Amino acid sequence: MGVAIRTAGGDDRELVVRLLDEAFQDDPVSSWVFPGAEYRRVTHHRLMAAFTDATLADGRVDLVEDGSACALWMSVPAGDPGHGEADEGDDEFAALRHAVDPDNERVEMIGRLTAGIHPQGRAHEYLWMIGVAPGRQGEGLGTALIGSVLDRCDREGRAAYLEASSERSVRLYRRLGFELTGEPLRLPGGPLMYPMWREPRAAGAQA
Repeated sequence: MGVAIRTAGGDDRELVVRLLDEAFQDDPVSSWVFPGAEYRRVTHHRLMAAFTDATLADGRVDLVEDGSACALWMSVPAGDPGHGEADEGDDEFAALRHAVDPDNERVEMIGRLTAGIHPQGRAHEYLWMIGVAPGRQGEGLGTALIGSVLDRCDREGRAAYLEASSERSVRLYRRLGFELTGEPLRLPGGPLMYPMWREPRAAGAQA
């Protein structure tokens, strides 16, 4: 039986935030941004809320109908780095830090560092985050969420991009057609993030 997927709206905000918060509590990158289980438990959800709000405003949140998984996507034009501008005079990431956790410089740093490696020059779909409820992982929900967008990318001849937060995720995304692009990003004193790019498959590329 297929996985029923719909586009989330404002009424789904709290569900999406809670889902992402639970899904990423043990993620290596989240653990670096918010070190310590108790600190992460009481603070991490604020960052997930900021990401959710940004995507609901400017992108699209795909949600499994029963609320067990979601994916945050941004359509990135050719001239946009995808994370906002990282120029010296820009304060978008500082504003994020102030809103989420003012004393935590890593909230700001993660935005600036990922913006710095984001590919430019080609329009693409950016998978910002994908979260599956801890009790539902391994059921293929994430693959179904991603696959629905990748099918469209193939039809339209559009590339896709993401940053994997673990080697396990890299293996999963490779099965979906993503390949490593450039060097991994090492977070200072923390884990690696793996930028991955997917060219549209033949049918889309010929369209």
